Parts: sequence; structure tokens; C-alpha cells
Amino acid sequence: MQFIYLHGFASSPDSAKAKYLRDRFASIQIELKTPDLNQNDFSHLTITRQLHQVAALFSLSTPVTLIGSSLGGLTAAWLAERQLQVERLILLAPGFGFLSHWLPQLGAEKLQQWQKEQYLMVYHYGEKSSLPLSYEFVLDAAQYRDEQLLRSVPTLILHGYQDEVISIQASRDFAQRPWVELIELNSDHSLGDVLPEIWQAIQIFCELH
Repeated sequence: MQFIYLHGFASSPDSAKAKYLRDRFASIQIELKTPDLNQNDFSHLTITRQLHQVAALFSLSTPVTLIGSSLGGLTAAWLAERQLQVERLILLAPGFGFLSHWLPQLGAEKLQQWQKEQYLMVYHYGEKSSLPLSYEFVLDAAQYRDEQLLRSVPTLILHGYQDEVISIQASRDFAQRPWVELIELNSDHSLGDVLPEIWQAIQIFCELH
């Protein structure tokens, strides 16, 4: 089994969650791959680019467990839909309905400006600075609709009910699928204060004891 962690939007493999889980997996002699989805070119990030990048890490003969955070969770779900190697999903505050949550926070005026100028300055937590992001990100993301995710891959979702970025209702809706288990946590979008609980749930779900 290959284990791969996909970080969130404007984040990196050096995020607190990625480091914590990499260390936990290493403690039981399992490598957790944490690819950099920015590819040194955050400005031209798209979900489609992420799908191609991660799928290139798969081998035909090795099953995959994907762990995805926020937008990385949405990417993981789409990889599971399209790639038969993906046998398990663990989604941390996954970005279902990402655009419907994020774009209203920008406001209509800023969105129109982005469309007109083609680039928007976005704060990147991994780089600790603002970077331009192409409007192609929005056009690309719009084609990925949650209701099209129908492959029955065993899925564990962990989502904080105080999440201020992606409403927990998005995960509740997705968890109506019979192959999805949702664990609701007393935390926000970062889930930074419940990492031991997340690790325990991952161990149980993946039978890593």
C-alpha cells in the first residue's frame, strides 16, 4: 500500500498537518509521500494539474491510500473517482463546493477584477507572501462537480464543526453516500488542535495497529 498526503490550497508539504502525519507514519515504518502541489508555479495551479501530478506517482501494481486536506481533499476524491489504484480515502476538512465557499468571500467586485486582469494576488501560507493566481484556476475548478463523485471507495472524513472556510455541511452532504464515514470534531478548518485524534482515526480506518 502506498500512502500519499495532498496538502491544501496555498499550503505546502511543510504544513503542520503534513509534518505531523509524516512523522506519525514514519514512527510505524511507513513512508507518507507529500508531493508539493505548487510545483514552484502556484500562479498556474489548477485541480487538473494536481490530478495529473499525483496520478504520475501511482504504479499499476500498488494500491493507494490518499489523505487530502481541504483542496487536497477534493483532489484526492477526484483521483479516487478516476484511478482504480486508489482503494481508500481520508479527507481532512475537504474542499467540497470549494468555489461556492471561496468566491463569495472574495466579493463580486474582486471577482470581476480577477476575471478582467486574469491574475489575483492570493496569500500563500507556505511561502508566507502573496502570489498571483491565474483566473484559469476558477474556470478549471468549475468543471469538477461534487455530485459526479460516485465511485464507492471506502472514505473517512474528519471535519471540524467550527470550520470557517468550508462549512461542515458540505461534508455532511457528501457523507450521505453509504461508503463514507464522517467524524465531526470540535475544531476549525486547520484542525491543528485535534491532530492526535486524527491520527488515531487514521490508524483504525487503515488498520495500522
